[in-house]
Amino acid sequence: MQVLLPYLHFIGIMVIMGSLISEHLMLKPRILKQQIKSLAGVDLIYWLAIIVVLASGLLRWLVFDPKGVDFFSKNPLFHIKLTVFFIMVILSLFPTMKLRKWNKQARQGNHLDVSDRDIKKQLMFIRIELLLLAIIPLLAVMVALGKGF
Repeated sequence: MQVLLPYLHFIGIMVIMGSLISEHLMLKPRILKQQIKSLAGVDLIYWLAIIVVLASGLLRWLVFDPKGVDFFSKNPLFHIKLTVFFIMVILSLFPTMKLRKWNKQARQGNHLDVSDRDIKKQLMFIRIELLLLAIIPLLAVMVALGKGF
């Protein structure tokens, strides 16, 4: 477990980054129904990766990490890292809800009601998520080195 859990954790983080970058590249004005369906698939992969990262991270922290629970629990940088992660997850709900709405319209054959303003708004959420995701490894390295005490 000391190899498998960190491996799953890192792979999950890479998939999250790839999914967010894919969503950012795919979201554009005058988006087509097929592109909405593809985006919904990418978003599903994103959420599955979030679950993998959360589960593997919790198992590492609470059960399998040789440094022990106290090493992490007493470090304020670790709590900042968790907070940044959860803020990122909460922010990602906004594009997900919008994508689900658009995907439902596309599946029902209705006219897509996607304005350029909506696209720009979702892109801003994704950019903020990418920024937060870029901060998390810095915090993780600092925690692993025992900084923050």
